[in-house]
Formats: sequence, C-alpha cells, structure tokens
Amino acid sequence: MSPLVDHVAHFSAPVHTAVAIVGAGACGLTAALTLSQLGVACVVLERDVLPTGSTALSSGFVPAAATQAQQAQGIADTPELLAKDIQAKAHGRAAPVLVNAYSRAIGPAMDALAQAHAVPWQVLDTFLYPGHSVHRMHAVPEKTGAGLMTRLHSAAEAAGVVVLTEAQVTTLYVNDADQVLGLGFVRPDGKMEQLSCESVLLACNGFGGNSDLVKTMLPEMSDAIYAGHVGNDGSAIQWGQQLGAQLADLGGYQGHGSWAVPQGALITWALMMEGAVQVNASGQRFHDETLGYSEAAVHVLAQPGGKAWNVFDDRLLAFAQDFPDFCEAQAAGAVHSFADVTALAQHIGCTEDDLIQTLAAVQEGRDPRTGRQFKRSLTAPWHAIRVTGALFHTQGGLDINAQCQVLRPDGSHFPNLLAAGGAARGVSGDAVWGYLSGNGLLSAIAGGFIAANTAAGRSIQP
Repeated sequence: MSPLVDHVAHFSAPVHTAVAIVGAGACGLTAALTLSQLGVACVVLERDVLPTGSTALSSGFVPAAATQAQQAQGIADTPELLAKDIQAKAHGRAAPVLVNAYSRAIGPAMDALAQAHAVPWQVLDTFLYPGHSVHRMHAVPEKTGAGLMTRLHSAAEAAGVVVLTEAQVTTLYVNDADQVLGLGFVRPDGKMEQLSCESVLLACNGFGGNSDLVKTMLPEMSDAIYAGHVGNDGSAIQWGQQLGAQLADLGGYQGHGSWAVPQGALITWALMMEGAVQVNASGQRFHDETLGYSEAAVHVLAQPGGKAWNVFDDRLLAFAQDFPDFCEAQAAGAVHSFADVTALAQHIGCTEDDLIQTLAAVQEGRDPRTGRQFKRSLTAPWHAIRVTGALFHTQGGLDINAQCQVLRPDGSHFPNLLAAGGAARGVSGDAVWGYLSGNGLLSAIAGGFIAANTAAGRSIQP
C-alpha cells in the first residue's frame, strides 16, 4: 500500500499512546528506551517479524565523542572535534544545526544506553576510519550491526517497551492544523488497525529500497546493488510530500566500495585503512582508498564490469579476522589466496607485469599518482576478494531542526511530527563523498535521543 496522509477533523482509536514511533531500528529503539527513562509511554511499530532494519546490515560501529567508554580507554575527544570532522568530510555542506546537535547529543545518548540499559560499548582503537581525528568508533562486543540490534531489542524488552512487529504503518491521520492525530497500520492478515497518539516519530529510514526514487534522486546508483534493507521504501518522504514538508539533501547517500561478489557480504574497510589496495581488471589501482568507503562505491562501479579486487597480505588477513563479518565472508569463500603474483594475476585476469608494477608502487610514503600515504609495502603470499560498489542507505529526507521537528518550506515546524535517522536529512551533505564513516548510526542514535526528549517536552541544547 502507498503511504497515505488522511486529512480528518477528528480521530479516535481503541488504543492511545503518548508517542508513536514508526520503525524499530537503532533510531526507533533508542528513542523508545529514552522515553522509558523519562516515564513517557510509547509504542514502536515495526513492519518486520523482528526488528532489524539498516542497523542489522551495517557494521554496527557508532562514532561518538566524550563518552565514558572513551574516557575508560584514555581517549580524549570533544563534540567540537567530531563536528569539525563531519563538516570536513562534507566540505562544509552538512546542515550546521544538525552537525552541532548530533555531535553534542551522541555522547550522552551512548552513555545513557550503557548506564540505564546495559549496552556494553567498547571503542575500536586499533585503527582509524577515514576522516576521524581520534578513535571514536563504538561497538558492542559482537562488533556487528546484528549484534547491536540484538542488544537494543533485548534492552527494550527488559524496559517493558511495547514493540509491535508485523505492523506496517500506511496512514497518517492529520487535522487541518497539521497535527498528527494517529496512525493506521496493516497486520499480516491484511486487517487495518489504528492507534491514536500525541506525537509521532518517523524513524523508518530512507528510500534506498525504492528503485523509482533512487533512479530520480541518485541516478549514478540506479544500477548498483542495493545492500540495504528492503523496508527503506521512502515512506517518510512520501508522507512529507503530501504534507508539504521541506525535503533536504536528497543527493546524499552511503555507498560502499567493498561488497563481496558473489557472496553478497560487506568487507570491512579497516583493511584499506591498514594497507590493502583495490585493483581493477587491468591490475591497476584507481583511487586513494583511504578517502572513504562511501565514494569508493562510485570509483569501483566506474571500473570495467563495475568490479575490483581487494588485495592484501598475511598480516592484513590476520588483522581482518578480528571482525566477525569478515570471518563469515571468508567462510563463504570470498577470500582467495595465492603464493605469488603470477597466480594472483591469473585470478584477476590481468597481465603479470602490470600487477607487479602496481604492487611494487605500494611502499612506505606517499604514492605520487593517487596521493595515498602508505605505512608499508605488501608481501606475498597474496589474498584477494572480488568486490563491487553498492548502495547501503540514503542520507537525505525530511528537513528537521535541532529538536528533530519536521520543517515546512517557510522554516516553521509541524506541531507534533518528528523525524530522525534515515527518515530525515543527515549530516553528510548532498553527495556521496560527504559521508563520514558511521554517520548513519550517529544520526540514528543521536536523533532518536533528541527526538524522544523533544516528545517528552525536554530541550536538548544544540
């Protein structure tokens, strides 16, 4: 069913809650857990059988500044430095009001999840993701997005949060004053049920799963593999369009240049940051891999056949095996190993001479052709993974203010409609290269935290 805004004078439903949350990903569950701490009733509506969403498909790494986890590991960081890194990656084109709000809110949000809901954060301090000045990527012990979702869902159950699964929201009931009065949602048997509420938070992610919107908004990714959640159908945008809401940064998205084929698995970009390279079918490098995995998707797709190979050595293989997702991909046959360059070149299909020349140029110092700074050279034996570029999730959506209130084109906000995470504009600007590692989960968790406080009548200072 197409997302619908139904304008009504009055609305009543058999069930009422203070806050209705559409979507049970990291954003929706963070908001619900925050509301539970504030003593505000809420209902989370999730279209799937179990809460997963884009979070479960991600690495699960969250950038946050000045957290207790950082302090425990002796890492000095500030919200101001995080904001500076975000804007540097976006070339100053990210919404300043959101960059500042999220950079300040993410630390308290992460600490609250740890203290009140026993989410055990650890900071990954063995490597730096591109664009980050300090170690600030937080992960749960599983080091996966699925592990993060399991932790958040368990915390929600323990807190008594009502999460209604297999409930696809299709309708927003709105009066003439643009106040959302309630929701209509469809159950597996096709029956429509209704819920009245005092405010609504759209935490239903973006439009990556809507091929028509992708072709219109992101033409360069129209033929790319979509590696995100199929539920990202653009519902928030379509409701916003019917309401006359402002949309922003629709050209922003997170791609990834390391999607293993044919296994269909995400290969950690930490490999690139620690010294691995990408080569094309001619055995040549074609970009500075350390600039970011998002824009790498476009670079990889521009190669012959839209494919490339991640090439690395034994030391990097041992490093990557600390990541559970990598181990799963390796078990699925994604990693191929070769004793010498001759065998590696035969596997790739390039000439041995070209590949020897490429790998010989990988040595300590700055590469004059791509500008990449290498820490060391690579040595045989060799390992390679065949990859392509993929679209993971979009970064544009409903325009919001620092309180996550949805805005009209004139700058005023709707009285009780909130949006965060992928449903709203993010902090990556309007292009693929503006995505700083972890921006998606940063927006989801910080946005969910802020939106919950707004719904509870509490102000989070930007």
